[in-house]
Amino acid sequence: MRVVHLSHRLVSSNWFEFFIIAVIIGNAVLLGLGTSPGVEDNYGDLLHLGNQVALGIFIVEALLKMLALAPRSHRYFREGWNVFDFLVILLALVPATGQFAMVSRLARLLRVVRLITTIRDLRLIVAALVRSIPSVGHVMMLMGIVVYIYAIMGYHLFHEHDPENWRNLGISVLTLFNIITLEGWTLVMNTAMEKYPWAWVYFVSFVVMGTFVVINMFIAIIINNLDEAKAERLRELETPVSQEELLREIRATQAALARLERRLDDDQQR
Repeated sequence: MRVVHLSHRLVSSNWFEFFIIAVIIGNAVLLGLGTSPGVEDNYGDLLHLGNQVALGIFIVEALLKMLALAPRSHRYFREGWNVFDFLVILLALVPATGQFAMVSRLARLLRVVRLITTIRDLRLIVAALVRSIPSVGHVMMLMGIVVYIYAIMGYHLFHEHDPENWRNLGISVLTLFNIITLEGWTLVMNTAMEKYPWAWVYFVSFVVMGTFVVINMFIAIIINNLDEAKAERLRELETPVSQEELLREIRATQAALARLERRLDDDQQR
């Protein structure tokens, strides 16, 4: 039980979390250096050694987290982030030769994604994004309807004068998508206004509806779900201590008191 207690204290400590973050960042730097042919040719063995050391640290981290939950180590897999970390380790163990070479190289990139699983605030943001998917889907459906209507309108209005941007429905949709990004949309509008001086109404109304209204709806949904995720996180932190954790703390306190009594007895004997 002492080993379990020490493991729990270790994986729960701030310095251990910072150490794992540093290892992930260092491994990400090594992966980036591996894309340089010159560095790979001169220091390929060192890069490979660094990747293997990082993988070894991640394996030890997973084992310590499982040991900290003993005798119920299976609870490690109840958290989705832990499952992701475990899958990253398994994929990294794929042999980097033959037909699995590319899979192994791509699997290493998942170690960089582990920054999300390690930093609590990033996990909170990802959780908010996941919670936003249903609502965002409805907004995207609304946006799709608006784009579809404006694409057909744009085709009928401008395809003869500006076939480069409006020659068919597909190109019209791509043009409207480019307008949503606000990148060079005034050039498309000025071309249309050469034939239709009132064409600005079409473009301005689409920019207002597609960019300012719909995109702000995306932002509002994500912020709202982020607030809900924070509130849920606070509720989790306020949950009462489990019986197992309470017993573990009591045993640790008893052990500390026993050591203190032995020291007092030694002092009295002296």
